Amino acid sequence: MNAREHGLDPSARTAHRQEHAVPILRVISAYIDTLTDQIVLPKSDMAEALRYIRNHWNALNLYATDGRIPIDNNRVEQLMREVALGRKNWLFVGNVEAGERAARLMTLVSSAKRHHLDVWMYLKDILDQLLGGETDYSKFAPDVWKAAHPEAVRTYREEESRYKADRKTVSRAKRIIAAKQKRERADR
Repeated sequence: MNAREHGLDPSARTAHRQEHAVPILRVISAYIDTLTDQIVLPKSDMAEALRYIRNHWNALNLYATDGRIPIDNNRVEQLMREVALGRKNWLFVGNVEAGERAARLMTLVSSAKRHHLDVWMYLKDILDQLLGGETDYSKFAPDVWKAAHPEAVRTYREEESRYKADRKTVSRAKRIIAAKQKRERADR
């Protein structure tokens, strides 16, 4: 989700994308359609890229029809980085069962981080409860646990996230203003 869409509900986000993104996507589509086989060699890398984009055009445009779909997959990429790093670390974990335990623990840690929880406090509490015989696992979900333990929320992380999002918004606004001023100077 870009800076302009931040804070919008899904229906407003869809309307914003319909107004701003769909016209750009139409221009891109028209440009791709003008690139005929006479301009691009059929077996070239460019032709392969054009085939790929034509085959995935509907999926590319899907985000413009549903405001719940993020415009990029940065969060997923960041999570996958943890998995890739873990894959290297888990090579020498000992056996399959130990690897599964490590993967479950990594999932808990990752979920706690995403919810800005004190990871140690979160893990200690849920493990203590499990050892105590607790069987209601639904209350161990990070979002549910967070509501019940506000003292474990790392507010500075939430503030960092807000600060980073605000900084990104300001930076983008400056780039837009600079581009607009550049266009105005060029038009004079």
